Amino acid sequence: MTESTQAKPLNPMDVKPPVVNVGVIGWLRANLFNGYLNSIITIIIFIGLVQIIPPFIKWAILDAFWIAPGAVCQQAGDGACWSVVFTNFRYIIFGFYPLDQHWRPGLAMVILFALVFYSRNRKNWKKSLAYIWIVGLVVMGLLMAGGVLGLEPVETGKWSGLPLTLLLSIIGMVASYPLGVVLALGRQSKMPAVKSICVVYIELIRGVPLISLLFMSSVMFPLFLPEGVTINKIIRAQMAIILFWAAYIAEVVRGGLQAINKGQYEAAESLGLNYYQKMRLIILPQALKIVIPPSVGILISAFKDTSLVVIIALYDILNTMKSTLANPEWMGFSTEAYLFVAALYFVLCWAMSNYSRKLEAELDYKT
Repeated sequence: MTESTQAKPLNPMDVKPPVVNVGVIGWLRANLFNGYLNSIITIIIFIGLVQIIPPFIKWAILDAFWIAPGAVCQQAGDGACWSVVFTNFRYIIFGFYPLDQHWRPGLAMVILFALVFYSRNRKNWKKSLAYIWIVGLVVMGLLMAGGVLGLEPVETGKWSGLPLTLLLSIIGMVASYPLGVVLALGRQSKMPAVKSICVVYIELIRGVPLISLLFMSSVMFPLFLPEGVTINKIIRAQMAIILFWAAYIAEVVRGGLQAINKGQYEAAESLGLNYYQKMRLIILPQALKIVIPPSVGILISAFKDTSLVVIIALYDILNTMKSTLANPEWMGFSTEAYLFVAALYFVLCWAMSNYSRKLEAELDYKT
């Protein structure tokens, strides 16, 4: 046999894996059909989706009414009536705010989203960020309230819809977190008076529902004010939300502080760092990174719980939708209305959860 006809040795780099182990087939085999039980569950779920998804698409898209009077939707009755959302869109979003002034809460929401977008970058976490937030919130308040720069005054009782939801939730989350950190540090303090005050506050607040605090802020708190002194209802509700969720944040942060090895404390003290430097530079950065997942879970709950302000006559986006459905023309279309609100809540909550995962991965990479 000549040299040219001899078989060449195989190069391991030229050997390809079996087709069933790579690509789409490989992924399906590894994740959905990697055993008898998983295969059976996958088939059952697939059959269920086949039974649910096509009728839903037919109802929600193919046979749906997008812009039509309520009477037309009621007569047809086959597809979804998304007209309940699009016809009343401005009222659902801005509520009782004067119709000709909707640009003001719209601009306020743009400023709020810009602040959140700017704050998402860790490179911008400096002292100047706090001043930027203060200026932004003042501008938003002036836009919403009016009475300056030729803007028509609008009483806070007409602040409603999505702007109110975002104001209560985002400001509540931003303000409750640092307060929760302070409470957690106070509960870990070696000073008996400070520790006792923080323990009593945290346990007292966590022992009552948010509704009770909202009732107290709306009904009982004004009774303790001097005659002729009043505090805006929205401010009172905002303070109740901040104080309530700060107690829960405090317990989460305390868990993070307890998870830090004592050697970290001793190392910081050996460097001659005082208490403030030790916490700011060594302990808190590690503790807060540990508690990112539970902290975000609490903040998402806080965002959704803003709908409870209806009990003190404040209308967030969920309650403006409810008042829309009270109109006889749109009765019977609550499914479409609540699907829209649910989708809106889902998008905002998913954005927070997704950012928390990216932040956690980034911090793990940095360390």
